[in-house]
Amino acid sequence: MEYLIMLSALAAMLLAVFLLEAARASRQEKQYVRRLYESCETLREKKYDPGRYESIDSYYRRHPEQGQIDDITWNDLGMDDIFRRMNYTLSASGEEYLYYTLRSPGRKTQELDHLEETVSYFGAHPDDRVRIQLLMRKLGNPGKKYSLYDYLDNLDYLGERSGRGSILRDLLFIPFTILLFYNVTVGVLGLTALALFHIVTYFREKGEIEPYITSFAYVLRLLDVCAALEKNSIPVCGGEWEALRRHRQSMKAMRRNSFWVMSPGRGTSGASGSPVEILMDYIRMVFHVDLIKFSFMLKHLRGHIEDVDGLIGIVGFLETAIAVWAFRQSASEGYCLPEFTDEFGVELKEGYHPLLEKPVKNSIATRKGVLLTGSNASGKSTFLKTAALNAILAQTVHTCTAASYRAPLFYIYSSMALRDDLGGGESYYIVEIRALKRILDAAARGEGPILCFVDEVLRGTNTVERIAASAQILASLENSGILCFAATHDIELTDLLGDRLENYHFEEEVREGDVAFNYRLLEGKATTRNAIRLLEMMGYDPQIIERANAQAQRFLDTGEWSL
Repeated sequence: MEYLIMLSALAAMLLAVFLLEAARASRQEKQYVRRLYESCETLREKKYDPGRYESIDSYYRRHPEQGQIDDITWNDLGMDDIFRRMNYTLSASGEEYLYYTLRSPGRKTQELDHLEETVSYFGAHPDDRVRIQLLMRKLGNPGKKYSLYDYLDNLDYLGERSGRGSILRDLLFIPFTILLFYNVTVGVLGLTALALFHIVTYFREKGEIEPYITSFAYVLRLLDVCAALEKNSIPVCGGEWEALRRHRQSMKAMRRNSFWVMSPGRGTSGASGSPVEILMDYIRMVFHVDLIKFSFMLKHLRGHIEDVDGLIGIVGFLETAIAVWAFRQSASEGYCLPEFTDEFGVELKEGYHPLLEKPVKNSIATRKGVLLTGSNASGKSTFLKTAALNAILAQTVHTCTAASYRAPLFYIYSSMALRDDLGGGESYYIVEIRALKRILDAAARGEGPILCFVDEVLRGTNTVERIAASAQILASLENSGILCFAATHDIELTDLLGDRLENYHFEEEVREGDVAFNYRLLEGKATTRNAIRLLEMMGYDPQIIERANAQAQRFLDTGEWSL
C-alpha cells in the first residue's frame, strides 16, 4: 500500500512538473506571438557567430547578376551594419536572401513593384505575416556556423553511394530464415554471420554520413514549411506559390520514409530511451535501413539542387518582404518610396543615414556631378554615404530614408574607405587608382547610367600630382556619363572643375574657442579651414600654431611654400 502511495505521489509530481512546463512554454509562445504583432524590434537582438556570418553571403555568391554591389562598395558604405539593422528574419534562408537583396540593385521596376506589393500586403494583413514568421521560425538554421549551401557543396565528398549492396545482403536473410526449417545450425550461423557483418560495417558507414544529416534535416524542414505555406496563400504572390508547388512536388520522394534517417534515436542503441527507438536502432544496425534510405535521399537531393534553391528563394523573398516592412516601422525619422525616372540626375530631399539616432537631414537636386568641400569632420563623408545608401536601398528594398528620392536605375560604385593591401604588397595609392579605374572600366563597358561616390580623391600621393590627376579623373568621369559625388580637401579643384561639377560644401562655426558643426549641406565651395584650429584646441604648442598659420597665409599670398 505504501508503495502505491509513493508511486502515486511521484506520478502526481511528474504530472505537475509537466503541466507547469507546458503552461510556461504556452505563455512564452503567446508572448512571442504578441511581440510579432506589436513590435519586431526584438527580432534584431541576435548574436552572429563569426563562422555563420562568413557564410551569410552563400545565396548571393550562387546568384551572380550584372550590377551587383561589389566588395569595395559594400565595405566602403558599411553595408554589413545596414544588413544587421534590417535583419528581422527568423530563418537562414530569409537571412541569406535579405543579404543577397541588399547586394543586388534591381534593374527592372517590375521586380521592385512586386516587392512593394508584397511588403504592403504584409503590412495590411498582420495575421498572414505572423503565420509566415512562425513558419520561418520553425525552419530556423541548418547549423550555427554554416549555410545549407555549404553542406550541399560538400555532398560531392561522399562520392557515389548505393544501397544495392545492403539490399542484396538483406535479401540473404530470406533464404537463411527458410533454411532454419531444414537445417537449424546452418540457418542460425548464416543469420548470425550476416547480422554481425552488418553491425560491424554499420558504424563505419554511419560515421561517414552523420555530418550530412544536418543538411537533410534542413531540407526536410524546408519541405514541411513549404507544404504549410501552400495552405496560407498570399494573393499577390501567385507566381511564387505556383513555383513553390512545382518544386515541392518534384521533391516528394525526399520525404517518403525519411524517418528511418532522421529519427532522433539514430546512432547508438538506446540513445533516445524509448523502447520503440531502441528497437528501431537494432533494425537499422542489422538491416542498414537508414543507410539504404540515405543513399536514395542523397541521389534524389543531388538531382534536385535547383528545386531546393528555388524553395529557398521563395521563402527568402517572403521573409525579406517582412523584414522591409519591419524596417519601415522602425524608421523613426521617416521613410519614402523611391520614384524612378529616365532623367539623368538625383533628387534627394531630407535624406539621412539610417544608422544615426539623431541625424541631420540634407537635400540635393543635381543633373551634374557634385564636388564637396569642407573642413575635417564637417560631414562630407557622412553625406556621401547617405546619398549612396539611399540609392542602394531604393533599388534593393524599395525604401529610402528620406522625404523623397527621384533618380534613374543606376549601377552604383564607390571609392571611399580604402586601405593598403599589405597581403598583396600594394600601397594605398595603387589600391585607390585600381578602385577608380574599375568605375571607368564599367562606363567603357556601357552597362548603363552609373552613380559613383569618391571620398578624398587620390589622397595617397603628393599635393601637386594629386590635384592634377584628380582634376583629370573627375573630368573623365563626367565625360563618361557618370554621375559622380566626390569629396576633397583640395579647394583648387573647385575652380578647375567649376564648369563641370556643382560645388557644395559643409562648414563649421567657432564658438568660445570651440569648433561646432551643423552638418548642413550648403551650395558653393568651402571658404573656411579648421585643421590648424583643431591642433590649437587639442593643446598643441602655441608656437607651432602661430608658425603654421603664418606659413599657410604666405602660401595663399604667394603660391609658394617656405619654412
